Amino acid sequence: MESAADLLALLHDTTTEPRADAQLDALTLAVSADLPVLLWGEPGIGKTAALNQLAEELQLPLTTVIASVHEPSDFSGLPVVGDDPARQGVPMAPPDWAVRLVRAGHGLLFLDELSTAPPAVQAALLRLVLERRVGALRLPPGVRIVAAANPRSSSADGWELSPPLANRFVHLRWTYDHDVVVRGLGGTWPKAALPRLDRDRLPEAVTFARRAVCGLLAARPGLVHRLPNNELGRGGPWPSPRSWEMTLRLIAFATAAGTSREVLSMLVRGAVGDGPGLELLASLDRMDLPDPETLLADPAAAVLPERGDLRQTVLDGVVAAVRSRPERSRWDAAWSLLVLALDTGAPDLVVVPAATLAALRRDDWPVPAAIDRLSTAVSLSRRADQATLGAGEHR
Repeated sequence: MESAADLLALLHDTTTEPRADAQLDALTLAVSADLPVLLWGEPGIGKTAALNQLAEELQLPLTTVIASVHEPSDFSGLPVVGDDPARQGVPMAPPDWAVRLVRAGHGLLFLDELSTAPPAVQAALLRLVLERRVGALRLPPGVRIVAAANPRSSSADGWELSPPLANRFVHLRWTYDHDVVVRGLGGTWPKAALPRLDRDRLPEAVTFARRAVCGLLAARPGLVHRLPNNELGRGGPWPSPRSWEMTLRLIAFATAAGTSREVLSMLVRGAVGDGPGLELLASLDRMDLPDPETLLADPAAAVLPERGDLRQTVLDGVVAAVRSRPERSRWDAAWSLLVLALDTGAPDLVVVPAATLAALRRDDWPVPAAIDRLSTAVSLSRRADQATLGAGEHR
């Protein structure tokens, strides 16, 4: 047995290395933002192992609670009758795992097998997840909550999550990466680390997050609260004032940490759902676009977006700005910007803006020299479109 113990110790002796892992980065950012996270994944895919590794790397004591094997009273508290209940009332005693977390002052509470918890237990979890209360006990601010669940199709006697409980989590789809698994089984796993927040960017991050969320909801009031009309959708992420507040916090943390757009996309869609989340991400892209007036004021210093759709939006905005206040200097500056777009991107993006800008010319405005290059690009683009259309008609 001693040799067996030594062999097991060697098998458990692993190390970590810095490695790009979007889903692990999303998990650590949500944990840093003190938001409850729910990992969805098939059985055996590594959700529990990821939580154990996260707790070890962050040096947090891990407390695992299998939700499906507990009674509702284990989360709402057990009544304890005192000497004079008529005067003192009947306090609700918390379970031992909650007392240990309070004594430690910090930790990682892992609610496993959440999708196999019956509705009564899910109802008892509502206050724990949102208010961090277990009976009469309040968990300290240093405790983070992460849960895991299997899809109902692969759960042991599974249930759909109730809408109130689902709306309290940031939902992350947990999948496996072949290279990560192979390297991990060889003894080296990705290193989990909390994001580093730039203290100088904290006020800017909060302002940006509020402007992003409020700007979208002002334009799309129907997204403030939209409960899905099917049971499966109600058990996942969906938009509500609560989940938009979580989204605002996630954007602020991601901005202060310089998080990648891939990680932010996972988190935003995990809070409010795919549709509203993608709308918000698109609005974030537009918020990052340069102001057309700034570009017209100094076209020589202009930097255009590389993505075609964003570049098209900028060029359309420049032309619209000239149309709203047509002046020769602004008209000439717009042509300079179109030339810049022609030199640094696809020629077809300047076709419509160039045609619209040419129509804004006044009789006393001389034709800029750059228009010859642009007219050639427009002509070639139109010929290519006609050739493509003709080829399609002959099929």
